[in-house]
Amino acid sequence: MARNSNDYISRFPEATQSWIGDRWVEEVECIIGDFAGMSRGKAMPSATFSRTKNSYLPISIFFQTIAGDYVDMDIEGQWTESDMVLTPDYSTAVAVPWSDDLAVQVIHDISDQEGNPIGLAPRNVLKRVLAFYEAEGWFPVVAPEIEFYLTRPNLDPTQPIEPPIGRTGRQVVSRQAYSMVAVDDYGKVIDDIYDFAEASGLEIDTIIQEGGAGQIEINLVHGNAISLADQVFFFKRLIREAALKNGCFATFMAKPMQQEPGSAMHIHQSVLDKEGNNIFTGKDDKETDLFIGFIAGQQRYIPDAFAFFAPYVNSYRRFVASGSAPINLEWGVDNRTTGIRIPYSSPAARRVENRVSGMDVNPYLALAASLAAGYLGMKNNLKPREAQTGEAYEMPRDLPRSLRDAIDRLEGATELTEILGKEFCEVFKAVKRHEAESFLEVISAWEREHLLLNV
Repeated sequence: MARNSNDYISRFPEATQSWIGDRWVEEVECIIGDFAGMSRGKAMPSATFSRTKNSYLPISIFFQTIAGDYVDMDIEGQWTESDMVLTPDYSTAVAVPWSDDLAVQVIHDISDQEGNPIGLAPRNVLKRVLAFYEAEGWFPVVAPEIEFYLTRPNLDPTQPIEPPIGRTGRQVVSRQAYSMVAVDDYGKVIDDIYDFAEASGLEIDTIIQEGGAGQIEINLVHGNAISLADQVFFFKRLIREAALKNGCFATFMAKPMQQEPGSAMHIHQSVLDKEGNNIFTGKDDKETDLFIGFIAGQQRYIPDAFAFFAPYVNSYRRFVASGSAPINLEWGVDNRTTGIRIPYSSPAARRVENRVSGMDVNPYLALAASLAAGYLGMKNNLKPREAQTGEAYEMPRDLPRSLRDAIDRLEGATELTEILGKEFCEVFKAVKRHEAESFLEVISAWEREHLLLNV
């Protein structure tokens, strides 16, 4: 059957148009990202999408916790559940290659009935931060790293998560970082990730075996912050589907297995001027004051923004003394023990790596918070502590120890709140407080084992 004559398809990216070819698009998914960074939206037949200018979803999507509970807040008319207006961003259209039907997913812009951006929407929060940069003639470039675990299907949440069964029929136990043999052990999943990514027009830079059993890292090609956040948003769903196709789970939990390292989303960041020059590098290829200020901003403001980098109670299990995650915000050149690393690079590619962010983050919010911290450091002409040349694990801890502590830090962060948006921060804090309190109602296996008969 020939492609329908409604030429909305001509507004899609070239890679998506090529994938569609002359085939008939049967379904279009109209999606947005929620606080967790998961897809919400509506699916509709292609013909319906072609004649629909806008879609609508209730704003209460952003009042919901990760457990599905709705949080009462001091918001006038909260439960009238007014509609948000969803307008397709055609440039984001990508394939849904795991679907039995020929389907496309399209991220939508979110506004109110008067056309004003909804400040609670994570993608709009990132756009808000980028507007502060643009006002200065600055344009951030980012490159997130995606770490995740493949696991055996976990059908009983009371049971520990286990590594998957590899091609040999034995459980994957390799902790050999960068091992090609380990990657080959779950090659079918990797092959499907590649195939799904190619169909979706999403570019992978590299895939490696990370330090945990069944742990993989995918590096993305650097680019515009909105585009890269969209890619992480799409990749998380894509990777889950590739795993399910092969009889296993993919999890982006920060710490899914007790004896294995956690999963991070390291964020590489640089900033260009209007001419495309890296503002971190000046005359004679030397570091600039803006570069130093950006580092200082990471040190000063990341603790205030930590709830965006560690948004769940499980997130804080990465930051244990025996783990591989940084526990402070020292900085150093090519030093992976610091929270802020300056990778070796050419002067034109000089960048700052935020190594504290977990993989359980909403990519829009993590990028927004990290870039906001750097922006404030540059605008306030801050100076960082001296660079760390040795191991930083023995240095004092800078980071909040729990979700409740992180929310308290955000409570007093006036400058950060101004950039991210007051209304957004208030709702985000309320949702996270509810999640932290709900967790306290759960009695863990550790408590039953050690307290039942010993106290």
